[in-house]
Amino acid sequence: MRINGIIAEYNPIHNGHRFQLAESLRLTGARYTVVVMSGNFVQRGAPALVNKYKRTEMALLCGADLVLELPVLYATSSAEYFATGAVTLLDRLGAVTDLCFGSECGDAELLRGIAEILLEEPPAYKNSLKQYLREGKSFPAARAEALLQNYPFLGGHQNVFTTPNNILGIEYIKALKRCESSMNVVTVRRTGAGYHSRFPEEDQCSALAIRQALYAGADTEFLKNNMPAQAAEALAGQLEKTGPVRSNDLSEMLYYKLLAKKETGYEKYFDVTSDLSDRIKGHLNDFKNFEDFCDQLKTKEMTYTRISRCLLHILLDIKKTDMEQAKALGIVPYARILGFKKASAPLLGEIRSRSSIPLIPKLADAGTLLDRAACEMLDLDIRTSQLYNGLVSHRTSQAAQVEISTPPVIL
Repeated sequence: MRINGIIAEYNPIHNGHRFQLAESLRLTGARYTVVVMSGNFVQRGAPALVNKYKRTEMALLCGADLVLELPVLYATSSAEYFATGAVTLLDRLGAVTDLCFGSECGDAELLRGIAEILLEEPPAYKNSLKQYLREGKSFPAARAEALLQNYPFLGGHQNVFTTPNNILGIEYIKALKRCESSMNVVTVRRTGAGYHSRFPEEDQCSALAIRQALYAGADTEFLKNNMPAQAAEALAGQLEKTGPVRSNDLSEMLYYKLLAKKETGYEKYFDVTSDLSDRIKGHLNDFKNFEDFCDQLKTKEMTYTRISRCLLHILLDIKKTDMEQAKALGIVPYARILGFKKASAPLLGEIRSRSSIPLIPKLADAGTLLDRAACEMLDLDIRTSQLYNGLVSHRTSQAAQVEISTPPVIL
């Protein structure tokens, strides 16, 4: 049985995602699609537009058969850790035969070649990388320059190093090789608006453009032109209840946490350097809101997105020791089910018979399936989701959704 694996955020799902879901089945001949999806917080260091259960429902409506949650430790990390967590989770299911991802270049062999160079790190490349970093370039820029300097055949492919889906694709392939996975790699060329496009384009709107339009007060009617019909309807209904959640909704909580930890600094939190810790303390009196603070703290070497992730790690209490413990566990020690289709029962049976990690359909069952360390990782997911639920509760003046008793979405 061929089973397709997709890694996504669906924040929100749009027409390009629906195309990828359909095209990946065509290219692989797979019968089912398993999606590993970020939960209530996403890789750019922000809360998701709407909660993970509504995004799971939309994914199932658009072609997914099973949606699993990527633990928040990986969902809010750099491309490398994001990819490592998601790929390892899919691999440990033991049943997924193909990993399919979108890319701007649409060339799996090109991405594979770059991934192999980055894994091997030949001396000439490493020396060039160090030189560019000493010159003050950011790591992504230094890496791109070092590759171009040492591998002239990449000269016609500069965009590969600067476009987000290509970068993630390279990290997916690196992660596959590190865990010696047998999953086949398939990439679907991304069409229409680019990932960073902030402006709606008919039928091809990026997730960022959809979010920006909603933050600016766009009528949810516009969703019908840029999202699959059922997903647009589901999202519109959720937005009527909660509105769009964004980073600035975390501002008061973040400011309090930064004040509370100012004396001891912030270096214990994942991805926070001593320099950034000092910058946070030095700029705290100028704090206005989450997004403005990211703008204040960013530098040529440290991007807005990385700053945002670091601030989110501080707020969510994600520490360096959490990642160290996760590595000791073998990256991802469980697969939490967010939703599935009733018709996908054979898929669940196949995974249960092959998986090296337990499936968690109900949180109440976790204590009997997981050891203490794995439970601690799951507790982090529960705690951060409850914070998100509390945030939504504050916006709506309604009782907060209780994470531990929320069942999976079943269609």
